Amino acid sequence: MANFFAELKRRHIYRVAVTYVLVAWVLLQLFNNLTPVMKLPDWAGTLVLVLLVGGFPIALLFAWVRELPETNLSPQRATITDWALIGVLLVVVGLISYQEFASVPATTIRQEAGVVGARQTAAAPAGISVAVLPFLNLSSDKEQEFFSDGITEEITSALAKIPDLTVIGRTSAFQFKGQNRDLRAIGQALSAGYLIEGSVRKAGDRVRITAQLIRVESGAHLWTENYDRQLTDIFAIQENIAQAIAGALRLPLGLKQGESLVSNRTVDTETYEQFLRAKSYSRIGGDDQTISILEPLIARNPGFAPAWALLANAYNSRTRRSPAAQSGAPEEAARVLASYPKQEAAAQRAIELDPRDPDGYSALGLLDLRRGKLVAAEELYSKALMLDPNNPRALLLHANLLLGTGHLKEGLMEAQRSLSVEPFDTTAQFNASVHYWMNGENDAAIALLGALPVNFFERAPYLAHIYAVAGRYRDAVDVLNGTPIGVFLPGTVEAAITVLRTAPARATSPQSLARLGWLGFAYLSVGAPDRVLEFYEAAAQGGYAVAVYYAALWHPAYAVVRKTERFRTFVRNAGLVEYWRAKGWPDLCHPVGADDFVCE
Repeated sequence: MANFFAELKRRHIYRVAVTYVLVAWVLLQLFNNLTPVMKLPDWAGTLVLVLLVGGFPIALLFAWVRELPETNLSPQRATITDWALIGVLLVVVGLISYQEFASVPATTIRQEAGVVGARQTAAAPAGISVAVLPFLNLSSDKEQEFFSDGITEEITSALAKIPDLTVIGRTSAFQFKGQNRDLRAIGQALSAGYLIEGSVRKAGDRVRITAQLIRVESGAHLWTENYDRQLTDIFAIQENIAQAIAGALRLPLGLKQGESLVSNRTVDTETYEQFLRAKSYSRIGGDDQTISILEPLIARNPGFAPAWALLANAYNSRTRRSPAAQSGAPEEAARVLASYPKQEAAAQRAIELDPRDPDGYSALGLLDLRRGKLVAAEELYSKALMLDPNNPRALLLHANLLLGTGHLKEGLMEAQRSLSVEPFDTTAQFNASVHYWMNGENDAAIALLGALPVNFFERAPYLAHIYAVAGRYRDAVDVLNGTPIGVFLPGTVEAAITVLRTAPARATSPQSLARLGWLGFAYLSVGAPDRVLEFYEAAAQGGYAVAVYYAALWHPAYAVVRKTERFRTFVRNAGLVEYWRAKGWPDLCHPVGADDFVCE
């Protein structure tokens, strides 16, 4: 063994190894810094690392062969310098390994693994699946980004009407906007068998749209076409693209005589552009901007169905995200109830103008749910899913209705379907996390919630909720401390933290505790279950409840609440008992006699 190390020294193997590793490290630093600038694909980094690792033994072999002995020399002992070189080599290799493979915190690795696992649990879309990637904006005016994004979404909606075709949700497809990634990797991430990509160039009254269909597995281009026409032909272009893709995939359109995939688009180009601009605001939670654009738009064009559906959803979203609603403020009810006629009129008008558009049914179903008409909401969601079985919004709303009414397993299956068509949508991830939690899969729930942006609306309250009912009060406090400003009224979060910091000690005077609104789960932590239902009662009476709020009532920690007469009164008033009698009883509740029931 001594002779072997001496031979390594004589042939300068140590120096070659150290030099190679140092140079490789420098190259990796340069490559990592240049990758975002040069917009290189993700696989390029893996390729460079593989080449450098593979070149290491080759360099050592070359050094060994180059120094073949010509005479029999006596073995040389390793010196202090040699051992120092070996030490440097080991340190550098360790640093590179740490930087490349262990620089991500262990918690992040576990979190990402949990998110991946949750997504994989969701069944992959059945049959032929396609994702429409964001079309590039090639217009000279970069302010036209909303137009190219809107065209992408409109083509997505048209394709969704084709039977036997699963279209990945717009939000997930847009996660890859501006990323120069390998299309096969994108397709695999989205569980899509085919991808559609293209570009939009708008100049004056003309528009040029390029689109192409790509098979993910082979990377082959199955179809491509350029459309250079007047802007007034924009709907015809969308129809042509959708029908051409269906033809390339050999799928029947499923249309009746006189129907089209792009329906009810008899509006002028200026109105249509304003509609697309409103959609761009609605996607980022800009409800006020959306409404300010759409109200005058429908006044000028009352026959434009998509604008009515979008307006109904904007009215609803504006009231649901109110800090007063989340804090359970009594005065919020009047404002919410006052918005009902406008919401209902907008949703009904959307259905009347375009009975084949699922968005109108979903909007009206959500309104009925908030009014306690759960049976009517179920029927409207079912109608939307009949029109588009993979509609992300309808799937999500229906899943939450099942969950809120105590049908936990059925709700989870629907939530997984929702996640399969919108694997990167934060709202779908949040809702799936609640379903996993209620079905006892806490790790998956925490992973999905923890991976959400810290400013996501419901992230902090629900993550703190999970921690609190698990007895992890300090973790619950830490999460609530990071609640974004504006989610609750001032003082609500601080009051909940004050309660949690005393847990698990029982409150000596539960009625003196501050009103906590949606954070009322903290009452359970201090032995005050009588206060827990306050928020749910206020939300149901005030019209700002959503089904996902009711989910926690079916958690094992709420068994003490379910046994109270106050709970029985609440589920009657909220429309749950009527729903159970019409649609089936949940696992935790069953009828007793002709007009009574018991919940475990």
